Amino acid sequence: MDQSYCPPMDPLRVVFHDAHLLLVDKPSGLLSVPGKGADLADCLIARAQQLFPQALLVHRLDRDTSGIMVFALSRAAQRDLGLQFEKRLTKKVYVARVWGHVAEKTGHIDLPMIVDWPNRPLQHVNHETGKPAQTDWRVVRYEGETTRVRLMPKTGRSHQLRVHMQAIGHPILGDPFYATGPARDFARLMLHAESLRLRHPESGTGLSFSAPCPF
Repeated sequence: MDQSYCPPMDPLRVVFHDAHLLLVDKPSGLLSVPGKGADLADCLIARAQQLFPQALLVHRLDRDTSGIMVFALSRAAQRDLGLQFEKRLTKKVYVARVWGHVAEKTGHIDLPMIVDWPNRPLQHVNHETGKPAQTDWRVVRYEGETTRVRLMPKTGRSHQLRVHMQAIGHPILGDPFYATGPARDFARLMLHAESLRLRHPESGTGLSFSAPCPF
């Protein structure tokens, strides 16, 4: 994490809430949870708890990723949602802009990953000690020298989408960790959590939430 943490000061964008769930649209550049030190205290959960003091963490997005995130508003809801994520019952779809023209229209990436200890928080592909990681992708359109894709992770490894797209030769634009050269020269990481499908923790009803892509 660099030392110049200057999170955007946009007001909290609430997508949906009831007695059990809070869905928000996280801006790029804001931590999901506090980092170490007072200068990294501002984060999405702290802002959510200003309006919803009972908000509890269920999952997180990288600081530089924007998009839909769910918080639980009770311990029971947190347990239920946590199990849904653990058992891969949720469905997440991301939009990304990546460097180069992705030749195929759809594909599947199956590359195990683990933290790159000397360079943490970076992750890397490791076929000996990595944990299973799978991502489906689909081309949306070509935009100049870049490609807009939808990414559907089947697992939830840290930096999974960023590492997987770099591994197939198409790093996500604006990625300060994994992109190089002109692919890195963008104002933000071009990765957005567009939609999330889950079961309501109280009723069991299937629900789908989305946040429009800002790039």
